Formats: sequence, structure tokens, C-alpha cells
Amino acid sequence: MRSAIISRVRRPIVAALCFATLLLAAQMGRADKLEMKDGRVYEGRLARLSSAGQQPVTAAAEGGEAQPIVLIDDNLRRIFVPKGQVQQAVASDLPPNEAFPIQQRVVRQGARVTPIGPLSHISAWDEFGRRSLEMQTGKDLINIIQGITVITPQWTKVESIQQGGKNYTWDMRIATSSIPTEMLKKIVHKRVGDKLDGRLKVVRLFLQGERYGEAQAELEQIIADFPENKRQFEPTLRELRQLFARRALEEIKVRRGAGQHKLAIQLLEGFPAEGVAGETLQAVKQTLDEYRLDYDHVNQVIKKLDEHRAALDDAALGKKLEPIRDEIVEELNLHSLNRMAAYRQSWDDDKLKPEGKLALGISGWLVGADDAVQNLPVAVSLVKVRDLVRQYLIEPVAERRRELLAEISSQEGATPQLVAKLLEYLLPPVATEPQTDGQPKDAPARFYELQVAGLAGEPEVTYYIQLPPEYDPHRRYPTIVTLNGSGTTPKLQIDWWAGSAGAEGERHGQGTRYGYIVIAPAWAKEGQAGYNFSAAEHIAVLNSLRDATRRFSIDTDRVFLSGHSMGGSAAWDIGLAHPDLWAGIIPIVARGDKYVELYWENLRRVPFYLVGGQLDGGLSNKNAKEIDRYMKRGFNATWVEYQGRCHENFSDEILRLFDWMSRYQRDFFPKDFTCHSLRPGDCFFWWVELANFSEKAMVEPEEFPRKGSRPARTKALVNAANGLNVSTGAGKTTVWLAPELVDFQQKISVTVNGKSARLPATGVAPSLSVLLEDARTRADRLHPFWAKVEMPSGDVNGGEDAL
Repeated sequence: MRSAIISRVRRPIVAALCFATLLLAAQMGRADKLEMKDGRVYEGRLARLSSAGQQPVTAAAEGGEAQPIVLIDDNLRRIFVPKGQVQQAVASDLPPNEAFPIQQRVVRQGARVTPIGPLSHISAWDEFGRRSLEMQTGKDLINIIQGITVITPQWTKVESIQQGGKNYTWDMRIATSSIPTEMLKKIVHKRVGDKLDGRLKVVRLFLQGERYGEAQAELEQIIADFPENKRQFEPTLRELRQLFARRALEEIKVRRGAGQHKLAIQLLEGFPAEGVAGETLQAVKQTLDEYRLDYDHVNQVIKKLDEHRAALDDAALGKKLEPIRDEIVEELNLHSLNRMAAYRQSWDDDKLKPEGKLALGISGWLVGADDAVQNLPVAVSLVKVRDLVRQYLIEPVAERRRELLAEISSQEGATPQLVAKLLEYLLPPVATEPQTDGQPKDAPARFYELQVAGLAGEPEVTYYIQLPPEYDPHRRYPTIVTLNGSGTTPKLQIDWWAGSAGAEGERHGQGTRYGYIVIAPAWAKEGQAGYNFSAAEHIAVLNSLRDATRRFSIDTDRVFLSGHSMGGSAAWDIGLAHPDLWAGIIPIVARGDKYVELYWENLRRVPFYLVGGQLDGGLSNKNAKEIDRYMKRGFNATWVEYQGRCHENFSDEILRLFDWMSRYQRDFFPKDFTCHSLRPGDCFFWWVELANFSEKAMVEPEEFPRKGSRPARTKALVNAANGLNVSTGAGKTTVWLAPELVDFQQKISVTVNGKSARLPATGVAPSLSVLLEDARTRADRLHPFWAKVEMPSGDVNGGEDAL
């Protein structure tokens, strides 16, 4: 498979280089191209299946049967997707990939490697393309020597080679990018020798793998070794330099998109100009000019604030505005500049007095440009309201919160509309200083070890969090919550996503590169061998996320839940039990069973991406039933199965995971959904909260499965008449309201199990009390609820229950 980016880039590369003898080749190859509705593109051999457990070779013979699953095989992985998520599938012409056959003494006859568990040891590759490994199969620990037999730009074939003792047959595929570059060079150079044709094959290998720096270095060495061919290859070398420069510019765009502006500017200012095409240099100049313009705008805002404050008729008022002026001057940057758009547009308005302009600047800073006001007393009031709201969110004593609420309510700017916007732009209310005391010099930068309350009666939960480079609380960051497996640690989960810390304390992994926050709770007990489906495990994960959201600037619409092994199984179950929290769920080498089997409908609105190995202890067959449920119903589910692989961490897939995550964010206000509950804690789904389930519908993990038990089913719908309908098996239902769901200016209706709530004759009014308490408890400052309606089972609530 090649991603959409690779597909788009590779064709112009090949076209640009066809004039050179370097890439003179052959006929175009045939492949299938699968274009997904979310923009992903896969290439390989296409098959259509009636079941995820079906063998592709038999699929073609079953043409008369409904085949809702599409499989694409790229020689490294098999990717299963639902037909309903496919935009189109077409045959395409592709230039042939370079392939390096490596001669090894491959085992042709021997015991077959069957589904196995984790590998206990893997050695590094040697220059002959060989390595040894140990693995557990059944009761035996066996040793196998593997040899690379084929190398292509995207995938490498690895097979068992003959050794003394018992031999095993095994065909495994790995990503070529997973082989260290220097060792890859040694392996292929030993294969091709010193002849020019072979050396050019190495250039093509790197070029087709989009490793332009390595391709350029190889070609430069060829020119040095074969100077008589210099004139022939120099045009190609120039083109490689252009490709490398364009790739460098793309990387700058990635860093800019991740909010790493200092690094982006540093790379732009140091961008090499020699031999680089004018259009690329123009793009570099344009990006630098955009940065300079943005910084000019920051300086202009600061200058205008002082001018407008000095122009006030009331000097005392100008003095009163000094603290908020100083705050804006201190904190205004590229991430917060957009808040001042309304203020900047007011500068040339001669009809608007300095008071009105300052009001737009101050209120825009606090609630955003779209909700900025021209009333200076209201804007000044918002400063006080903002500070009181921050105190409310962190106040542990209920009586003190009531006092703060009364004080907030007395302020001129304390409307639910403006307080909701204040919450959106509020800095994380819990101040968390960098942890430097007692840390070694090479400790990871921006790394925290924190504690949060666990389940009642359980000890506190430790969680670890890694912030990205140039972290700024004025920017909201996508976030990964990752759960470790047995025999590994939360810290290693952060290493997997963000990279291990180097000598200078910086991480250089993909999470760092793309600007993600990574959270790793210590969710399991020491020595735990499997996931227990328990409330304590759920609370450890959920409380860690909520605590981190109070401390750091997390984009709650872009939180992804992942895990490896038993942590992947936990992510699968926790994701389905609390589907309103996640932008996507990514179990890796996981098993979906028990509650997962009964909660399948909870996944309808949550993107899902499962990664595993073909030989991972039979997990593929065990998970096929759940995958079938998702795909046959057209859920947004992807299953990636690596060929010949077992229970591993699958770092090969990490770039594709970030590409997938970049396409999704949570829809927190769906207009209809259906969910199931089988545990008391699985009780909050988007805008419906449930309690008092029937005991017959609740099954604790230690009782699972209990004969005759059925999950409580909840179905919720926003109707066309400004109403909400809920059907549920819970004894108590709370329907939470927000402007995204209902119009508070119109009559609202709420119906639970066919019974209508008796709401106040004046309508359901937004409530500061509900809004602030919801933001405090759920810690989701992006989407606070403005009101709620509670409905007891078998009765209809009175108007006083509609807050």
C-alpha cells in the first residue's frame, strides 16, 4: 500500500526522471487503487469478501453472495474496510517497483509456524540480511534464523533459513523503512556489487521509497566512482535535489501545522538556496513573509491598545485597564492573534470611539473575535467573570462554589453565551509547573508524572504526559491516550508514540513531529497479565484524561484512545463503553470479547482502526466476528493485518495512524444514537446520562457471562420540532441541553420512554449553575451543557427539575 501522499508524489517523480537513463524501465504494472471517503488511498490487489475471516483466494468464486467487505493486499499488509466507506475502486497503471532478491538458504520443507504469541528476543540485522529470534509457540520456546529474501521500496520479505536442528517454514513481511538505513545500504550493496547497473538499482530503491536524501547521496557517489557518466546523470541529480528540497518544505509545513513556529522559521531561514528551483524558493519566501506579517500584526495590536487606552477621556479607566493590557501584551502570539480580528477591523472605523475599540480588543481576547462586544463596561466585567470562573473550576468546597456562582451572576457580562465562550478560550485552570527538581539532565523535556484519584476505595492513579515542542496553552492540541500491555510500561507507550528522549531530553518521534499530547495512565496493577473489564480500570483512564484536560490545553474533539496487547483490549472496551469521549479508537494486537461483543452498536459514530498480525495467537480469527459486525453495517472501521507477523508493537504502522487521525474529530452533538449498557459506569452517552439500571441488565466482570442478562438499550433522537426523544431501560435519565441541540428561544420538548417532561411555561432557560458545574466535573471546556432535564422512571418530573 502507498498512502495518498505517496501516490500523488510518486507519479510526477517518475515522469520527471524518465528522461534519464537512471529510470529507463519497463512496462507499467497493474494494480488496484482503493479511494476511501475520508481521502485515504490504498494500492494493491483487491478482493471482496463476505466475512473478514474469509480467505481472499475463495472470495472470487462467491460472486453471488453479498460481499460488504473490501480487502486490499499491498504485499506487506491486508487492509479490510467496509464497502460503504469506499469512494471508488479502480484499476491503475503503476511504474514497476525495484525489487532486490537476496539469495538465502530458505527452508522449503519443515514445520509450519502457526499462530504464536509475543517474540521474546530479536537480534539486529547483519550485512547478509539475517537475524535470529526466539518465540513462544505452544509450550515450547523455539529459535529461528531469518533471512531477507526480497527487498522492495515499501516492503521486505523475510523467510526462515536453514539451521541445525528442527527447521520451520515462515514467510513474514516487514516495512522496508523499519530496517536501519545504514544496514539496508550494506545489505543491498553486498547484493549488487560495484557494477553500474546494480548501483543504479540502489538509487531507484531509495527514490521509489521517497528517501530522496539517500538517493541523492547514492547518485553522487556513483558520479564520483564513474566520472565518465557525470554528464549523463547530472540532470537526474539536479532533479533529486529539487525533490529533496520540496520534501524539506513539506516538513516545514508539518511543523508549522503542529504549532512549532520557532522551528519552522529556523528551517525556513536556513533553507539551502543553491541548486534549488525558483518556485520552491518562492514558496519559502512566501511562508517567511506570512510569518513576518503575523508578527507585525502582533506588534500592531500592542501599539493600538496603548494608543486607544491613552485616548480615553477617563484616565482612571485607562489605569484600570492596565492589568488586562499587560496580560494581552505578555501572551499575544501567533496562536491567539485570531482573537483580535474584530479589534483590528475596528481601527479604521472613525465612527467608533476608543472605548468601543478597546471593548472589541479586550472582549475578543476573552471570548474570541466572533463574540466580541463594543460595550467597554461589559468587556471589563468579562475580565472579572473570567477570573471568577477559573476559581470556580478548581474550587473543591461546594459552599465556596455557591458563593463564586453568586458573584459571577452579579456581573454584567455573566450571560451563559459569554461564559461558554470564556470557557472555550480559558487557559487550563489548574496551574502545572514543569517538573525539573531531581530530574537528570537528559530527562525528557515537557514530561510530567502526575497523580489523580482512582475509583473510590482504590489508591491514586499515576499517569504520565508528554507535551509537544513549543507547547503553548493558547493552542489546543490533539491528544493520544495510550494503554500499555502486560510486561511493558506506560513510559514505553509514550516512547512508542512520541519517540524516546535523546541526550538533550527531546523526543523525535511522530507524536512530537505532528504536535500531539500523549497521555499514558498506569491503568493496570503491577504484574497484571490481562484486562479485567473493571470499573477501576475505566476510572483510571477516564480520570487521567479529565485531570490532564484541567492542566493542559487538550483539544477534546481530537482525543484518540489506543493501547497495545491487553492495553489494546482495554482501549477497545473502554472506547465502546464511553464513545462520546473519542475522536477514534486504535487497538493494537488486541482482543475484542466479553462486553465488546455486546456493545458493538456503540461504535456506530466512532472511527475505529485495528492493527494486528496474521500469526498473533489466533487473534485474527477471534476478532473476525466483531469486525464483520462493524463492516457489514458500514461503520467507519479499518482492520490492518500484517502478513506473517505475530504479537508485536507494529511501529511500521505509525505514520499511517497519524495520517488517519488527521482526518477525524469528534462529533459531540449527534442528532441520533443508540448505545448499550451492561455495567453501571457505562452510563453517559453524548447528551444523555443514565442511572438506576435494572439489576437484571447489569453484569459485573466477575459474573460475566450471566445467563439471561441483556444490556440496557438507549436510543436518543433530536426531532425536527426542537425536541429530544429518549428510549431507555434506565430508571433515571438526565437529558443535557446545549445550543447545538436545541433553540433556547423556542419551546423545547423532552420525552423519555414516551412520557413528556412538564417544563416551565416560560421555556427551559440556560443556567450558569448547570453550565459551570458541567464544565467543572467533565472538564470539557469546549462543549459545556447549558441546561438539563431529569426524568425519573415511571413518572414525569415537575418544572422545578428542569434547570
